[in-house]
Amino acid sequence: MAAVGIIANPISGKDIRRLVAHGSVFDNQEKVRIVRRMFMGLQAAGIERVVYMPDGYAIVDRALRGCTVSMNVSAVPMTIENNQDDSTRAGEWMDANGVGAVIVLGGDGTCRAVAKGTTRIPLLPISTGTNNVFPYMIEATVAGLAAGLIAAGVVPRAEGTYRSCRLEVVEKDEVIDTALVDVAVYNDLFVASRAIWDMSKVTQVFLTRCRPDSIGLSSIGGQLLTITPQDVKGLHLVLGNGSRTVTAAIAPGLLQTVGIAGSEEMPLGASFEVTAVPCVLALDGEREVEVRKDRKVFVRLSDQGPLVIDVAKTMAAAQKSGVFVKTV
Repeated sequence: MAAVGIIANPISGKDIRRLVAHGSVFDNQEKVRIVRRMFMGLQAAGIERVVYMPDGYAIVDRALRGCTVSMNVSAVPMTIENNQDDSTRAGEWMDANGVGAVIVLGGDGTCRAVAKGTTRIPLLPISTGTNNVFPYMIEATVAGLAAGLIAAGVVPRAEGTYRSCRLEVVEKDEVIDTALVDVAVYNDLFVASRAIWDMSKVTQVFLTRCRPDSIGLSSIGGQLLTITPQDVKGLHLVLGNGSRTVTAAIAPGLLQTVGIAGSEEMPLGASFEVTAVPCVLALDGEREVEVRKDRKVFVRLSDQGPLVIDVAKTMAAAQKSGVFVKTV
C-alpha cells in the first residue's frame, strides 16, 4: 500500500526576520488549509495511506476535521520536542518504514532538517518559510498529485525526480553538518538569534544554487551566475573590498549592497577552507555551528543531497501516459 509522509513545521515563517525586515507571517491555519488541499491531490493519485509528523499545533489533525478522506491517516509514533530535531526524526522514521514520498511544509531550514533524516525518499518541499530557495511556491493540490504519482510508482523516480547537491561542513575528514542551499561564514562568536540579516559580518558564502530572481544569500551569487538545482556545481564567494559590488534581496523587503572580493565555481568534491576563524557558520540561513580559533573547517560540495520531486516533469509524464484521461 503506497504511503506518503507529511512533515509540516508549525514554526516556519515566524523568525526574527519579521522584525528586522518585512517578512510576512505564515500562520498555521493557512498550513492547515494547504494540507487539506494536499489530501485531495493525494487521494486523486490513488494514495491509500498517509503518515505525518505530530506537532504542537496539530496541523494535520485540524486539516482532517475540515475534509473527508478515505485514506488511512496516522501519526508517526514519536515524542515531539518542538524543535528542528522533530523533522529529522520524522524523516528517519519514514525512511525506515517504507514511505514512498514526503511532502515538507517549511522553508530552507525545515527542508535541511528533513534531509538530515533521509536522502533516499523523494521530497516535495512546499514553501511556508522565510527565505525559500529550496522549496516550491506551488498549489498544494498539484503537489499532492505529484507526490502521490511518485509514491505509487505511477511515474518512475527516474522520470520525475532529481538528486540535489548539498554542502558539507568537514573537519578532520568528518562531515559535521550539512546545508542544502548555502553556508555563510559569520564573523561572530555565538549563534544568538540564528537568522542572518547583517551582511557586514559575513566574510564567505558557499552556494549550491543561485538565480538572479532568488532571495536570501543565494540572490548575491545570482547576480553573478545562474546555477540550477540540477547542476552539479556550486559557487564560493569571498565578501569584502574588491572590484565589484552586488545589491541583492537578502530577506523579504531587505536589500543590501555587498562587496565581492573574489568568486569561483565549486567543482564536485572540492573543499574550501573557512578562513575567518573564530566564527559561526550559518547553514541555510540559520546560525548553527560555532567554530573556535583552534579548529580547521572546510566546506565541500557533494552530490549526496536529497532526492527531490520535479513537479513539472512528474505531471508531464502523467500527461504522456494519460494517467488522468479516461475514454467515455
